Amino acid sequence: MNASPLIDRRNLDFMLYELLGVDRLTRYPRFADHGRETFDAAIELAHQIAVAKFYPHNRKGDLNEPKMVDGKVELIPEIAEAMDAFNEAGFAALLADASDGGMQLPFVIASTCDCMFSAANPGTVAYPALARAAANLLAVYGTEEQQRLYMKPIHEGRYYGTMCLSEPQAGSSLADITTQAAPQADGSYRLTGAKMWISAGDHELGDNIVHLVLARIAGAPAGVKGISLFIVPRWRVNADGTRAARNDVKLAGVNHKMGQRGSVNTFLKFGEAGDCHGYLVGEANQGLAYMFHMMNEERIGVGMGAILQGQVGYLHSLQYARERRQGRHADQKDPSSAPIALIEHADVRRMLLSQKSWVEGALALGFYASQLVDFAHDEDPAVRRDSALLLEVLTPIVKAWGSEYSLKANDLAIQILGGYGYTREYPVEQCYRDNRINPIHEGTNGIQALDLLGRKAMMQNGGALRLLLQRIAAGCQDASALPELQPLALQLLAGVKLAEEATQAVAKRLLSGEVRLALANAQHYMTLLGHLSIGWMWLQSAVIAQRALPSANSVDTDFYRGKLQACRFFFASELPQIELAAKLVREAEDSAYAMDEAWF
Repeated sequence: MNASPLIDRRNLDFMLYELLGVDRLTRYPRFADHGRETFDAAIELAHQIAVAKFYPHNRKGDLNEPKMVDGKVELIPEIAEAMDAFNEAGFAALLADASDGGMQLPFVIASTCDCMFSAANPGTVAYPALARAAANLLAVYGTEEQQRLYMKPIHEGRYYGTMCLSEPQAGSSLADITTQAAPQADGSYRLTGAKMWISAGDHELGDNIVHLVLARIAGAPAGVKGISLFIVPRWRVNADGTRAARNDVKLAGVNHKMGQRGSVNTFLKFGEAGDCHGYLVGEANQGLAYMFHMMNEERIGVGMGAILQGQVGYLHSLQYARERRQGRHADQKDPSSAPIALIEHADVRRMLLSQKSWVEGALALGFYASQLVDFAHDEDPAVRRDSALLLEVLTPIVKAWGSEYSLKANDLAIQILGGYGYTREYPVEQCYRDNRINPIHEGTNGIQALDLLGRKAMMQNGGALRLLLQRIAAGCQDASALPELQPLALQLLAGVKLAEEATQAVAKRLLSGEVRLALANAQHYMTLLGHLSIGWMWLQSAVIAQRALPSANSVDTDFYRGKLQACRFFFASELPQIELAAKLVREAEDSAYAMDEAWF
């Protein structure tokens, strides 16, 4: 990868084992057969396959996007080769039960493996990521027969999957979808309608594609309360699992994208010939709740994928800044003196530190959220409850803050490379283009902000948010025991107070009926809680680094000092933004809300 790694493995080990202690997950019976050895082996195998099979065609996939030929999608052959290697190694079944042939790994380790593939090739990784998410949904809500016919073949790497939500006329507004499902005497349904922006919606990588489709049954309530979820296979499946006739699902078009061009994005039509077979998942009118199981997993995945593109860009720009010699310090007046490395310029260091503080902080939060999924296996109901609540409030932050600031990191990576960064001879411009979709799909960042402020912060009378702020305050108390970190702990604790006050002000407006005004500054609330959460991750990292320094070897000493300096930088340059964000939310600043359309 131009001598630049996909991921900083020392930093990865720090996050997994020093910060989170993921090896302690083996105390749960589900993961008892694992240990750090097996975790590291899975991560290393993922890295090897990512480097050998995913990364080499990343640029080719960008330059040769999927084509629609004779009603089918044509992909470059390297994608199939990568998927063969991925499936043969068992990565399609990372989370599946061992009894079903799966690896039965913790979610946080699966997320770590996914990071390797996302860093290497964000286009190709979409195919297995969507398939696994579909399988995970069916594992929870599907019948035994549905699991046998559709989930197990995904685990085996023979079937792929999609999530079909958006429609041409509705976009992100799922309350306005119009796809219909008519019940049949045999218990199946016939679907009619169209779905837009369907990633991995058509290809020849496997034997079948399992579309999970949101639709309405006649007589269902209006809005999101009347949405049901259906399995709609590309090819119908016989009771014995063999492939039957082609289903009435038609590829109507391929969307041409700015980035992530290796993953096909499609326009699909269902039931044009009146014979699109679909099978209800769970109960009628509960489809959106079921789909959120898949969407929440995908939102963490989108956030992590975005963060990894931010990190890839950062590592490239770091390498370039170390190698490229250009210019001199302002006090070096001799034009015959040798040019200095870019990294010696203070402004370049600022841009590098900005990237490091954003992407490493967000990556830590993403792994923290991923581990919360695994705490569902704890025998203590209080641990399960609290972990679920924290996951609810952190998921939109991982997705939205992670994708917004990782994109900013990509922008700075291009800036560091200068004119070269703007050309296709260097990979940082592709990182930016590939990453630009992440603030948009799986719920735009604006929707995530509304969800965070309007739902997650208010759920259970503020219980989820209160739990998060308590965890942050506890981290501040731990850090305050170290004199070097006490000022930072007090700064973050003041931020907790700001978040409490801003949230209380919004709650009062919501109760008084001022819903639109109360939510008008949701994006600023995302900045408030996002920066607070990232600051928490950095402070925890700094505590570990500070305590490890006295006994660290020379290599680790540099690593830990880098953590401490990045923490200091984030608290000095980034965290103060929460003061303005909190003020705008608390006071319901209305310049945008009150702006009349005619005044633009």
